Amino acid sequence: MMRIAARLAATLALVSTVAVAPEAQAAANPYERGPAPTVASIEAARGPFAIAQTTVRASSVTGFGGGTIYYPTSTDEGTFGAVAVSPGYTSPQSRVAWYGPRLASQGFVVITIDTLSPYDSSDSRGTQVLAALDYLVGTSAVRTRIDSSRLGVMGHSMGGGGSLAVSKARPQLQAAIPLTPWHGTKNWSSVGVPTLIIGAENDTTASVTAHAEPFYTSLPASLDKAYLELNNAGHSAPTSANVTIAKYSISWLKRFIDNDVRYEQFLCPAPAGSAIQEYRDTCPHE
Repeated sequence: MMRIAARLAATLALVSTVAVAPEAQAAANPYERGPAPTVASIEAARGPFAIAQTTVRASSVTGFGGGTIYYPTSTDEGTFGAVAVSPGYTSPQSRVAWYGPRLASQGFVVITIDTLSPYDSSDSRGTQVLAALDYLVGTSAVRTRIDSSRLGVMGHSMGGGGSLAVSKARPQLQAAIPLTPWHGTKNWSSVGVPTLIIGAENDTTASVTAHAEPFYTSLPASLDKAYLELNNAGHSAPTSANVTIAKYSISWLKRFIDNDVRYEQFLCPAPAGSAIQEYRDTCPHE
């Protein structure tokens, strides 16, 4: 009877340990938001969070041309990281609008911006996404929903070049995702922000050989970085809903803005598939 009682006690102790393990794991990372991810969940058009949006009039802000904020409606899990997204040369906000609901529904506050001029340079676009982030955390109507220490930037074309430029200017950023980026500078060896560069095989505007690839190569070898080249895609691929761009952007932002190692599985080992021409990564991420 004593042996049976001892075994029962051990079993109950094991069950108790298993039962609290998820809570202990969650407590270890207070920034995790949402359920455990799956391939289906990061490929879905919408994530687990209900969202809302609000318009930011250009006349109400300084430093950028206004935009649209997308945000989770519930703060039951706490505050969220924030991401600002810039369009490319001559492009309006509408060209990057699809990132707003896609990312917000995964647990981020997102602002997609219009630039002050459609002809603004890469560096100017970078400065404007920083102004948008500063507005989000400083005076926007959703500022109480945001953790100001967990911010990231994205941008298409010259907006992507701008996201590299501001990663150099503001190393406190947690993540950057340049999308088929264009910039006159080729050396980004002083960038210290975890960076995912997405290029396109058939890009004739910002060819991967002249832009995305040398950008990636020049980033420090010690940096958490990745290069994803879309198979048989052109320069405008990031301007419309794209499952491959979404799933790896979500994974990158979750991994580095939220410190959520549950998303590491989608980045390491290197993903493959017909939509990906090439993938490079400094796995494993620290």
